[in-house]
Parts: sequence; C-alpha cells; structure tokens
Amino acid sequence: MNKFSTRMVAWLGFLILVMLLGIYVGYIRFTQGLGAVTALSDVYPWGLWIGVDDLVGVALAAGGFVIAGVTYALNIKRFKPIARPAILTAFIGYIMVILGLVFDIGQPERFWHPMVMWQGRSVMFEVYWLALLCTGILAVEFSPAIWEKLKWYRMAKFTSSITIPLVILGIILSTLHQSSIGALFMSVSYRYATLRYSTLLPLFFFISAVSVGIAMVTVESIIASKTGRHKGLQTDLLTSLAKANLGVLVIYLILRIADILVRGVWWKVFLPDTRGLLYVGEITVGIVIPILLLSYPAVRKSISGLFISSALVVTGVVTNRISIALIPIVEQAYFPSWMEFSITAAIIAFGLLAYTLATEYLPVFHEEITKPMG
Repeated sequence: MNKFSTRMVAWLGFLILVMLLGIYVGYIRFTQGLGAVTALSDVYPWGLWIGVDDLVGVALAAGGFVIAGVTYALNIKRFKPIARPAILTAFIGYIMVILGLVFDIGQPERFWHPMVMWQGRSVMFEVYWLALLCTGILAVEFSPAIWEKLKWYRMAKFTSSITIPLVILGIILSTLHQSSIGALFMSVSYRYATLRYSTLLPLFFFISAVSVGIAMVTVESIIASKTGRHKGLQTDLLTSLAKANLGVLVIYLILRIADILVRGVWWKVFLPDTRGLLYVGEITVGIVIPILLLSYPAVRKSISGLFISSALVVTGVVTNRISIALIPIVEQAYFPSWMEFSITAAIIAFGLLAYTLATEYLPVFHEEITKPMG
C-alpha cells in the first residue's frame, strides 16, 4: 500500500469514527428527544445545529449556483473545470442542511408535512421548500458525473442538455433561499441586538452568500489541487473569481457600514461586550482584510494569497451566521452540549466523506462524454 493510500485509509477511518459517534448520539436524540442531548430551551429554541449545520451550510453551498451560473447561463466556458466540483460541494452542502434540520425539529417524523400541508404565508415554509428544490436541482446538475461513470452516455447527454434551464431555475431559487433565511430572522427581531438586526438582513444574507460561495470554491479548488485530485488547475480562473469577489466584498462593506450609520447604532461596535467584539471581528477579518489583500494583483495571482484571503472570507461569514443564530438578547446563557457538537461533527464528517469518495471515484474534475450516440 503506497503512502497516498495509507493516508486515504486513515482519513476515511477518522471520518467514519466521527460519524459512528454521531449515529450513537442521534439514536439517543430520536428515542429520548431534544432535551436528552441538547442545551436548548424555550428561550434558546435554535442552537448549534441551526447556526452551523443549516445557516452556514446554505451559505457555503452558494458557490455551486454562482459558478454554474457563470459557466452555463453566462456561457463563460473557461470556468467549466471548476463548475462540477462547485456543484458537488453545493449538493453535499444542501444534504447536510437537510440532515441538520431533521435532527433539530421537535418531531422529525413529521418532516414531510410541509410537502402536503401548505402554509403560503410562512417564511419557514418557503425556506423548507426552497431547500428541497435546490437540493433536487443540484442532484440533477451533478448527475452527469454518475451517468458517465456508469457509461450511460445517453442519460448523461440528456441531463447535460437541460443544464442551462436548470441552472437558471437554480439561481432564482438559491437567491430566494439565501434572502429568505435573512427574512426569517427579521421575524424574531425582538430577540436580537439592534447591532445585528436590520431590515436589510435578506440582502446581507444574499450578498454574503455570493461572496462566501466564491471563496469556498477557491479554497476547495486549491486543496484539491494540492492533494492531487484537481491536476492542472488554472490559477487564472481563481484570479478572475477573486477579482469579482473583491467587488462583491466592497459592496457588502459599504452596505454594512451604511446600515449601522443610518440606524444610529454605530456606537455599539465600541462596547466591550461579546456582540460588539464579534461584529468588529467579523467585519475586520471577513471583509476589510480580504479587501485589502485582494486589492493587490500580486495577491490575486498567488495561490497562497488566494487561499488566505478566501479562508478569511469564509471565517467572516461563518462568524456572521453563528452570531445571528446564537446571540439573541436573553438573560439565559446557552452553550451547546458535547452531544450537539458530536452531531454537528458527524454531519460535517459525512460531507467530507461524501466529497472525498465522489472526487476519488467519479469524474468530478473532468468530463468523460466522448462516446458516440449511435
């Protein structure tokens, strides 16, 4: 067994062990209820699973729709080498979101109710359906890789032929999904610090999702290149993405600063409390520093510069989502139990395992439709 295979076996073994612990905790959760495994309460009905598994997962999955839109809807074919990996990441991300929701809802056996019991005025109903539809669209968009592996070339050709309308529909639904999550938190504004709460939350969620989606595609592409999965990665593609993300980040920063100035809560960023420190940290680490770094052409053309700046953007958005989900104005403190952490770790391990196996055994980083239709 060569060195690479040994590392692969060790990596897969670690992920499986993390998942097994999560399965054990999941058994307790589904047989004894949320109270047996979480620190949640009536005051803190949403905790780690919503903040990390769902809010962060949805945001990080936005890269699939962004890159697919650029590649297929805008017909910029030079981004095709990174389109399928981005779609795979988004697809796995949405599956992780759904898993997180199943663990979090009080009566998981009723997860199918919104499919037949429609509540058209509910933001959560919209979020539920958009998650299902986005997952389905991503599954179809990624399916040519499976058909190619199975050598079902006719099916691969057919699904590839409907890619453009699917991508357009996916962009529309993803835009609605990212912004509707922000609207969801607007509905519970009485629980949140005025520094975080804003009527622009839907817009903030959408713009930050676009930015972190681009950053996540960059991070995963560089990691795949370093591990040998994505051979021949063209740095100029990531440089173009970074230049576009620079513009997105500038717009995002202007809107965030204008928001707290117009609402007259700018002074709260100077308060020596958790909310103010997290806000300043998020803006500085996740927006300001990446803008400064990406403003230099040398950084945009450097693999290490692209990785660091993109990783900072991801860190900023993760901090943003966790801060919004876990730090409302309540007197009772909340800190996740070890069992909550184990479920989150298991879901993340599942995503990493799925990505590892998919990139190992499926044509993710290239396309293989070469057979004739006859």
